[in-house]
Amino acid sequence: MALTLAEAAKLSNDMLLQGVVETIVKESPVLQELPFIEIVGNGLTYNQEKTLPSIDFYDVGDPWNESTPTFEQKTANLKIMGGDADVDNFLKATRSNLQDLEAAVIELKAKALKDKFEETFIYGNATTSPKQFDGLRKLIDTATASNQVVAAGAAGATLTLSMLDQLIDAVKGGKAGMLLMSRRSRRKLNALVRAANGMMDTDRDRWGNFIQFWDGIPIGVSDWILDTHVVAASVETAITGGDCSVIYAVQFGEGAVAGLTAPGHLTIEPIGSLETKDASRNRIKWYVSLALFSSVKAAALIGVKD
Repeated sequence: MALTLAEAAKLSNDMLLQGVVETIVKESPVLQELPFIEIVGNGLTYNQEKTLPSIDFYDVGDPWNESTPTFEQKTANLKIMGGDADVDNFLKATRSNLQDLEAAVIELKAKALKDKFEETFIYGNATTSPKQFDGLRKLIDTATASNQVVAAGAAGATLTLSMLDQLIDAVKGGKAGMLLMSRRSRRKLNALVRAANGMMDTDRDRWGNFIQFWDGIPIGVSDWILDTHVVAASVETAITGGDCSVIYAVQFGEGAVAGLTAPGHLTIEPIGSLETKDASRNRIKWYVSLALFSSVKAAALIGVKD
Protein backbone atom coordinates (compact mmCIF):
# COMPACT_ATOMS: atom_id res chain seq x y z
CA MET A 1 0.00 0.00 0.00
CA ALA A 2 1.31 3.46 -0.94
CA LEU A 3 1.55 6.13 1.78
CA THR A 4 2.54 9.77 1.61
CA LEU A 5 5.60 10.73 3.60
CA ALA A 6 3.45 12.53 6.17
CA GLU A 7 1.24 9.49 6.73
CA ALA A 8 4.25 7.16 6.97
CA ALA A 9 5.82 9.38 9.63
CA LYS A 10 2.76 8.88 11.85
CA LEU A 11 3.69 5.19 12.11
CA SER A 12 7.00 6.10 13.75
CA ASN A 13 7.47 6.61 17.50
CA ASP A 14 10.43 8.94 16.87
CA MET A 15 9.08 12.39 17.73
CA LEU A 16 12.11 14.10 16.19
CA LEU A 17 11.53 12.28 12.90
CA GLN A 18 7.83 13.15 12.93
CA GLY A 19 8.66 16.82 13.48
CA VAL A 20 11.24 16.84 10.69
CA VAL A 21 8.88 15.16 8.21
CA GLU A 22 6.04 17.55 9.04
CA THR A 23 8.37 20.50 8.52
CA ILE A 24 9.58 19.44 5.08
CA VAL A 25 6.23 18.16 3.83
CA LYS A 26 4.24 21.30 4.58
CA GLU A 27 6.75 23.32 2.54
CA SER A 28 6.62 21.01 -0.48
CA PRO A 29 3.55 20.63 -2.73
CA VAL A 30 5.13 17.49 -4.22
CA LEU A 31 5.77 15.70 -0.92
CA GLN A 32 2.28 16.61 0.28
CA GLU A 33 0.66 14.52 -2.47
CA LEU A 34 3.24 12.04 -3.78
CA PRO A 35 2.55 8.51 -2.46
CA PHE A 36 5.47 6.18 -1.76
CA ILE A 37 5.53 2.44 -2.33
CA GLU A 38 7.79 0.45 -0.02
CA ILE A 39 9.89 -2.08 -1.92
CA VAL A 40 12.23 -4.80 -0.72
CA GLY A 41 15.46 -4.87 -2.68
CA ASN A 42 17.42 -2.19 -4.46
CA GLY A 43 14.97 -1.51 -7.29
CA LEU A 44 11.69 -2.25 -9.00
CA THR A 45 11.16 -3.54 -12.53
CA TYR A 46 7.68 -2.79 -13.82
CA ASN A 47 5.73 -2.78 -17.07
CA GLN A 48 4.74 0.73 -18.08
CA GLU A 49 1.39 0.78 -19.86
CA LYS A 50 1.73 2.30 -23.34
CA THR A 51 -1.48 1.53 -25.29
CA LEU A 52 -4.79 -0.16 -24.50
CA PRO A 53 -6.14 -3.19 -26.40
CA SER A 54 -8.75 -2.60 -29.10
CA ILE A 55 -12.37 -3.79 -29.08
CA ASP A 56 -14.43 -4.47 -32.24
CA PHE A 57 -17.99 -5.36 -33.22
CA TYR A 58 -18.64 -8.69 -34.96
CA ASP A 59 -21.34 -10.43 -36.94
CA VAL A 60 -22.32 -14.01 -36.22
CA GLY A 61 -19.63 -16.32 -37.50
CA ASP A 62 -16.97 -13.59 -37.90
CA PRO A 63 -13.42 -14.46 -36.90
CA TRP A 64 -12.38 -12.63 -33.76
CA ASN A 65 -9.24 -10.49 -33.65
CA GLU A 66 -6.86 -10.81 -30.76
CA SER A 67 -5.62 -7.55 -29.26
CA THR A 68 -3.55 -6.98 -26.18
CA PRO A 69 -2.21 -3.87 -24.48
CA THR A 70 1.38 -2.87 -25.09
CA PHE A 71 3.91 -2.31 -22.35
CA GLU A 72 7.46 -1.11 -22.01
CA GLN A 73 9.58 -2.63 -19.28
CA LYS A 74 11.13 -0.07 -16.97
CA THR A 75 13.44 -0.35 -13.98
CA ALA A 76 13.60 2.20 -11.17
CA ASN A 77 16.55 1.70 -8.85
CA LEU A 78 16.58 3.11 -5.34
CA LYS A 79 19.10 5.91 -4.92
CA ILE A 80 20.80 7.02 -1.73
CA MET A 81 20.02 10.56 -0.60
CA GLY A 82 21.23 12.08 2.61
CA GLY A 83 23.77 14.01 4.57
CA ASP A 84 25.37 14.35 7.98
CA ALA A 85 24.37 16.96 10.57
CA ASP A 86 26.97 17.74 13.22
CA VAL A 87 26.19 19.40 16.55
CA ASP A 88 29.10 21.06 18.32
CA ASN A 89 29.64 19.76 21.88
CA PHE A 90 30.53 23.24 23.18
CA LEU A 91 27.15 24.52 22.03
CA LYS A 92 25.53 21.48 23.64
CA ALA A 93 27.18 22.36 26.96
CA THR A 94 26.37 26.06 26.83
CA ARG A 95 22.86 25.94 25.43
CA SER A 96 20.16 25.37 28.03
CA ASN A 97 17.86 23.40 25.74
CA LEU A 98 19.86 20.62 24.09
CA GLN A 99 16.96 18.98 22.28
CA ASP A 100 15.94 22.22 20.55
CA LEU A 101 19.50 22.80 19.32
CA GLU A 102 19.91 19.31 17.89
CA ALA A 103 16.44 19.37 16.36
CA ALA A 104 17.16 22.73 14.72
CA VAL A 105 20.38 21.47 13.13
CA ILE A 106 18.71 18.28 11.87
CA GLU A 107 15.72 20.24 10.59
CA LEU A 108 17.98 22.48 8.50
CA LYS A 109 19.66 19.42 7.02
CA ALA A 110 16.27 17.87 6.30
CA LYS A 111 15.19 21.01 4.46
CA ALA A 112 18.27 20.71 2.28
CA LEU A 113 17.30 17.10 1.57
CA LYS A 114 13.78 18.26 0.65
CA ASP A 115 15.19 20.83 -1.76
CA LYS A 116 17.41 18.23 -3.41
CA PHE A 117 14.51 15.80 -3.74
CA GLU A 118 12.27 18.43 -5.36
CA GLU A 119 15.00 19.42 -7.81
CA THR A 120 15.63 15.77 -8.72
CA PHE A 121 11.88 15.12 -8.94
CA ILE A 122 11.90 17.55 -11.89
CA TYR A 123 15.36 17.27 -13.47
CA GLY A 124 16.80 13.95 -12.26
CA ASN A 125 18.57 12.03 -15.01
CA ALA A 126 20.10 8.65 -14.16
CA THR A 127 21.71 8.48 -17.61
CA THR A 128 23.88 11.57 -17.18
CA SER A 129 24.07 11.36 -13.36
CA PRO A 130 23.88 7.68 -12.35
CA LYS A 131 23.60 8.49 -8.63
CA GLN A 132 20.24 10.20 -9.26
CA PHE A 133 16.82 8.80 -10.09
CA ASP A 134 14.94 9.91 -13.20
CA GLY A 135 12.67 12.91 -12.69
CA LEU A 136 9.50 14.00 -14.48
CA ARG A 137 11.34 15.62 -17.38
CA LYS A 138 13.12 12.35 -18.17
CA LEU A 139 10.14 10.07 -17.46
CA ILE A 140 7.86 12.07 -19.76
CA ASP A 141 10.77 12.68 -22.16
CA THR A 142 10.14 16.29 -23.16
CA ALA A 143 13.03 16.06 -25.63
CA THR A 144 10.90 13.79 -27.84
CA ALA A 145 7.60 14.58 -29.54
CA SER A 146 4.76 12.47 -28.11
CA ASN A 147 1.11 12.70 -27.09
CA GLN A 148 2.24 13.52 -23.54
CA VAL A 149 4.31 16.52 -24.63
CA VAL A 150 2.21 19.57 -25.51
CA ALA A 151 4.24 22.30 -27.23
CA ALA A 152 3.15 25.91 -26.74
CA GLY A 153 4.83 26.61 -30.09
CA ALA A 154 7.65 25.41 -32.26
CA ALA A 155 10.02 27.68 -30.34
CA GLY A 156 7.72 28.50 -27.44
CA ALA A 157 4.84 30.95 -27.02
CA THR A 158 2.99 32.96 -24.42
CA LEU A 159 0.77 30.87 -22.16
CA THR A 160 -2.96 30.76 -22.92
CA LEU A 161 -5.80 29.14 -21.00
CA SER A 162 -6.53 26.83 -23.95
CA MET A 163 -2.97 25.51 -23.75
CA LEU A 164 -3.58 24.62 -20.12
CA ASP A 165 -6.80 22.82 -21.05
CA GLN A 166 -4.92 20.87 -23.71
CA LEU A 167 -2.33 19.84 -21.12
CA ILE A 168 -5.04 18.62 -18.74
CA ASP A 169 -6.68 16.63 -21.53
CA ALA A 170 -3.38 14.85 -22.23
CA VAL A 171 -3.66 13.03 -18.89
CA LYS A 172 -5.90 10.00 -19.43
CA GLY A 173 -7.67 7.58 -17.13
CA GLY A 174 -8.68 10.14 -14.54
CA LYS A 175 -8.04 13.77 -13.75
CA ALA A 176 -4.60 15.09 -12.94
CA GLY A 177 -3.89 15.48 -9.25
CA MET A 178 -1.68 18.54 -9.62
CA LEU A 179 -0.53 21.20 -12.06
CA LEU A 180 3.12 21.84 -11.19
CA MET A 181 4.64 25.07 -12.45
CA SER A 182 7.14 27.82 -11.72
CA ARG A 183 6.22 31.03 -9.92
CA ARG A 184 6.43 32.95 -13.22
CA SER A 185 3.93 30.60 -14.85
CA ARG A 186 1.59 30.90 -11.86
CA ARG A 187 1.73 34.71 -12.12
CA LYS A 188 0.93 34.50 -15.82
CA LEU A 189 -2.00 32.17 -15.16
CA ASN A 190 -3.37 34.60 -12.56
CA ALA A 191 -3.06 37.45 -15.06
CA LEU A 192 -4.92 35.46 -17.73
CA VAL A 193 -7.77 34.65 -15.36
CA ARG A 194 -8.06 38.27 -14.19
CA ALA A 195 -8.05 39.46 -17.82
CA ALA A 196 -11.01 37.15 -18.46
CA ASN A 197 -12.83 38.76 -15.48
CA GLY A 198 -12.57 35.53 -13.55
CA MET A 199 -11.01 34.31 -10.35
CA MET A 200 -9.41 30.98 -9.53
CA ASP A 201 -10.82 28.86 -6.74
CA THR A 202 -8.79 28.81 -3.54
CA ASP A 203 -8.79 26.64 -0.46
CA ARG A 204 -6.55 25.78 2.46
CA ASP A 205 -4.45 22.64 2.67
CA ARG A 206 -4.12 20.54 5.82
CA TRP A 207 -1.49 22.94 7.19
CA GLY A 208 -3.59 26.04 6.62
CA ASN A 209 -1.73 27.26 3.53
CA PHE A 210 -3.77 28.78 0.71
CA ILE A 211 -3.70 26.82 -2.56
CA GLN A 212 -5.22 27.71 -5.92
CA PHE A 213 -7.14 25.47 -8.29
CA TRP A 214 -7.58 25.49 -12.05
CA ASP A 215 -10.41 23.33 -13.36
CA GLY A 216 -10.59 21.73 -9.92
CA ILE A 217 -6.91 20.73 -10.00
CA PRO A 218 -4.55 22.03 -7.28
CA ILE A 219 -1.73 24.25 -8.49
CA GLY A 220 1.66 23.37 -7.07
CA VAL A 221 4.40 25.99 -7.28
CA SER A 222 7.94 24.65 -7.58
CA ASP A 223 10.98 26.84 -7.05
CA TRP A 224 12.98 24.26 -8.97
CA ILE A 225 11.24 24.55 -12.34
CA LEU A 226 13.44 26.83 -14.41
CA ASP A 227 12.22 29.57 -16.75
CA THR A 228 15.31 29.18 -18.94
CA HIS A 229 14.45 26.14 -21.08
CA VAL A 230 15.23 26.09 -24.79
CA VAL A 231 12.56 24.79 -27.18
CA ALA A 232 13.19 24.12 -30.88
CA ALA A 233 11.07 22.17 -33.36
CA SER A 234 8.46 21.65 -30.60
CA VAL A 235 10.80 19.73 -28.27
CA GLU A 236 13.04 20.77 -25.39
CA THR A 237 16.70 20.86 -26.33
CA ALA A 238 18.18 22.34 -23.10
CA ILE A 239 17.13 23.58 -19.68
CA THR A 240 19.33 26.69 -19.68
CA GLY A 241 20.03 29.37 -22.25
CA GLY A 242 16.44 30.17 -23.21
CA ASP A 243 13.34 31.91 -21.88
CA CYS A 244 10.81 29.07 -21.77
CA SER A 245 9.32 27.20 -18.84
CA VAL A 246 7.28 24.02 -18.45
CA ILE A 247 4.04 23.08 -16.68
CA TYR A 248 3.42 19.48 -15.63
CA ALA A 249 0.06 17.80 -15.15
CA VAL A 250 0.50 14.75 -12.94
CA GLN A 251 -1.79 12.05 -11.61
CA PHE A 252 -0.50 10.47 -8.39
CA GLY A 253 -1.01 6.86 -7.33
CA GLU A 254 0.29 3.31 -7.56
CA GLY A 255 -0.73 3.08 -11.23
CA ALA A 256 0.45 6.59 -12.07
CA VAL A 257 3.30 8.65 -10.60
CA ALA A 258 4.57 7.28 -7.31
CA GLY A 259 7.72 7.39 -5.26
CA LEU A 260 9.63 4.25 -4.34
CA THR A 261 11.32 3.86 -0.99
CA ALA A 262 12.91 1.29 1.25
CA PRO A 263 10.90 0.25 4.34
CA GLY A 264 11.03 2.98 6.94
CA HIS A 265 11.10 5.85 4.45
CA LEU A 266 13.29 8.72 5.62
CA THR A 267 15.44 7.92 8.67
CA ILE A 268 17.57 9.82 11.17
CA GLU A 269 20.49 7.71 12.41
CA PRO A 270 22.61 8.82 15.40
CA ILE A 271 26.29 8.29 14.52
CA GLY A 272 27.70 9.54 17.81
CA SER A 273 30.86 11.37 18.83
CA LEU A 274 33.42 12.25 16.16
CA GLU A 275 37.13 11.57 16.40
CA THR A 276 38.33 14.56 14.42
CA LYS A 277 36.29 17.31 16.07
CA ASP A 278 34.42 18.05 19.28
CA ALA A 279 30.96 17.26 17.97
CA SER A 280 28.34 14.54 17.60
CA ARG A 281 26.76 13.52 14.31
CA ASN A 282 23.35 12.49 13.04
CA ARG A 283 22.87 11.05 9.57
CA ILE A 284 19.72 11.81 7.59
CA LYS A 285 19.20 9.30 4.78
CA TRP A 286 16.57 8.20 2.35
CA TYR A 287 16.65 5.32 -0.12
CA VAL A 288 14.29 6.68 -2.76
CA SER A 289 13.32 6.69 -6.43
CA LEU A 290 10.45 7.67 -8.74
CA ALA A 291 8.29 5.65 -11.13
CA LEU A 292 5.75 6.47 -13.84
CA PHE A 293 3.63 3.31 -14.12
CA SER A 294 1.49 4.52 -17.02
CA SER A 295 2.78 6.97 -19.61
CA VAL A 296 -0.64 8.65 -19.98
CA LYS A 297 -0.79 9.63 -16.31
CA ALA A 298 1.57 12.59 -16.72
CA ALA A 299 2.05 15.26 -19.37
CA ALA A 300 4.15 18.36 -19.93
CA LEU A 301 3.35 21.72 -21.52
CA ILE A 302 6.69 22.95 -22.86
CA GLY A 303 7.73 26.28 -24.34
CA VAL A 304 5.78 28.43 -21.85
CA LYS A 305 6.91 32.04 -22.23
CA ASP A 306 6.10 34.98 -20.01
